[in-house]
Amino acid sequence: MAQTPNPQQPLALPPSGKDWRPLADRMRPQRLEEFVGQTHLLAPGKPLYEAIAGGQLHSLILWGPPGTGKTTLARLIAERSGAQFIALSAVQAGIKDIREAVAQARQAAAGGQPTVLFLDEVHRFNKAQQDAFLPHVETGMLTFIGATTENPSFEIVGALLSRARVYVLKALSAEELRRLLETALADRERGLGAQELAIDEAALELLAHAGDGDARRALGMLELAAGLAAASAGKLITLPQAQEIASGGRRRFDKGGDQFYDQISALHKAVRGSDPDAALYWLARMLDGGCDPHYLARRITRMATEDVGLADPRALPMTLEAWQTYERLGSPEGELALAQAVVYLSVAAKSNAVYTAFGEARSDVERYGSLEVPLRFRNAPTRLMKELGHGSGYRYAHDEPEAHAAGERYFPDDMPDRRYYHPTPRGLEQRIGEALERLRTHKPDQGKS
Repeated sequence: MAQTPNPQQPLALPPSGKDWRPLADRMRPQRLEEFVGQTHLLAPGKPLYEAIAGGQLHSLILWGPPGTGKTTLARLIAERSGAQFIALSAVQAGIKDIREAVAQARQAAAGGQPTVLFLDEVHRFNKAQQDAFLPHVETGMLTFIGATTENPSFEIVGALLSRARVYVLKALSAEELRRLLETALADRERGLGAQELAIDEAALELLAHAGDGDARRALGMLELAAGLAAASAGKLITLPQAQEIASGGRRRFDKGGDQFYDQISALHKAVRGSDPDAALYWLARMLDGGCDPHYLARRITRMATEDVGLADPRALPMTLEAWQTYERLGSPEGELALAQAVVYLSVAAKSNAVYTAFGEARSDVERYGSLEVPLRFRNAPTRLMKELGHGSGYRYAHDEPEAHAAGERYFPDDMPDRRYYHPTPRGLEQRIGEALERLRTHKPDQGKS
């Protein structure tokens, strides 16, 4: 049974000289050659690599997921060029901090030293804040490096984008994370090498995959697993220990960000492409990432109308029933109903004929404006309206042969004939197309004796 600490007894001080920084911070690459990943940018011969290796500075924006090396890369760029490095976080910094950074840069410039201003999470700066350092980037007083997990196209002002080149960083692969973990275990100065720990092969593989492309996350889990091993007086990080550390983690998912919209786009396209397996994968990914199932139910219902349509009219009620089932059962039971709807939509006959037709009709509404409703189609509930001709000449379809007023025209009189809806030759819509063709070729005198 654990003992309650004595409040009168001071806690033991940590050993002097020990580096208490997180393992991920201690293991930051100190040289460009130590940098793991981003070979599409940092392989010899690539423009960014050659610029850094040559000590050349230019303003840039590093866009990529967490834990891919944005801050580290900015530090390496400044160090390689001999520049003063000023780091700010857009979460805490403001105009005052930018002014102070400019003052430091001006002082460094007087001594012949360039300055790199690194702004983490630059997307959190508003337009006025971003505009504040534009003149100093323009004159070369500052070399700006911004880091963001959000799409710069939407979050960075155009004036800054035009002065900074955007580099896209990718999530690290499981193999790259594995190399980082092995390096951390072996490094005796900055890593865990002094503890002389070994790791089970399956445990190493699990942590590399559980890192989910994020070096900071993977190294953090390794440090916790090492703590478990030390607490058990062992020298081996076991699979059960790694499983305990890695359990409960969620894959990368940014609600409302690019990853969110990229994944819902992939789900929609898999359904449209009639691939139920890929559609289930993306549905599972979004649910695993914490996406609101009600949002998914709404989007799945849209897929039924946009991509299946009248080729299979059963699709829409099925998605609505799946939505209702989720609302009644909740998670996780109700998620199966969403999965069932996704599979059905994937294998159903496809048609966007109604979706396309409605879009064309809306375009014509804007094009032709407020055209008058022909008098024959107007209701006449009062005597005055009848005297004005409302409803005069209207042909009641049910009184016509085959309940069809052949030759009647229902568009406004001042609008040309239009054909929006073109049924596809798939599913039920094929029969709809055949029926429409019969009606369109039906002559006014057909069916009369």
